[in-house]
Amino acid sequence: MSTEIFRVDKFVVPGPAREEFLNKVHATHDVLRKQPGFVRDAILEQTSGPGQFNFVTVVEWENNDAIEGARQAVLALHRQVNFDPQEFISRLGIRVDIANYQRVERAMAAA
Repeated sequence: MSTEIFRVDKFVVPGPAREEFLNKVHATHDVLRKQPGFVRDAILEQTSGPGQFNFVTVVEWENNDAIEGARQAVLALHRQVNFDPQEFISRLGIRVDIANYQRVERAMAAA
């Protein structure tokens, strides 16, 4: 079984909040990319389809330990710039679904 972990954050962002939201996401990902255990990331915006989430971010980490270090780095950034994520989300009317995922390996068929 693989040990890499994927952090997937899904957002419903009202149109007027788009620019401010993306500025914060890019600043956060700039910090994440410098952390030990970072593998790769993507910031995605929905272009079609009936899905409710119009933004999705995905970050791949080598393991759970890397996620904890990254979490601490992001908290430090928030303190440094006096940023309150809950206030930000509430003020802009953003809805969030956040979770960690791991790859599902296909089971080998019994011979």
